[in-house]
Amino acid sequence: MCPKYAEGGGRGGLLVPMAWLYAEYIADELLRTGDLMPPTTLEYKAGRDALALTIYLSDGSADGPRALARMEEWRSLTAYGTGWRDWVCGRLDRLEVAAFESGPGDRDPDLALASAAWRWLEETELLAADLDALGPVCDAPVTVAEEEGPHVWTPAWQLGLPLGHLAIHLF
Repeated sequence: MCPKYAEGGGRGGLLVPMAWLYAEYIADELLRTGDLMPPTTLEYKAGRDALALTIYLSDGSADGPRALARMEEWRSLTAYGTGWRDWVCGRLDRLEVAAFESGPGDRDPDLALASAAWRWLEETELLAADLDALGPVCDAPVTVAEEEGPHVWTPAWQLGLPLGHLAIHLF
């Protein structure tokens, strides 16, 4: 995923983060197609960033005959209990080390945006329903107050990842 230059292939041009922008575009299209929530919400941003990271770090595009295989790969990477967070951290660490070893003047703009997205997903907490506190389902009538249930603050990636996974399924 080499960064593209705005003016031909020359080294003096503006670096454009084409790989990251493409991953973000694909993630946005998947989420919009699924119509799971308004694009103005923080949950939507979390889903888009989690999907974009998955697409970018898997070195994949959704073009051509390999599109279905790429979607299956993204679906398996974003599935519950797959260690997605560890996978993202490992891939980002390897890319950061490679970028550092290549020299200080060659900062990859794609990697910079991917790292910023990961920092946001990791450091931002969103209020979500505490699914662990719900306990077993019973046949007793549910009141409005009980229906809302308890809420907890959770890292944005923990909300965005299942949203992205569901969007892939709905595509």
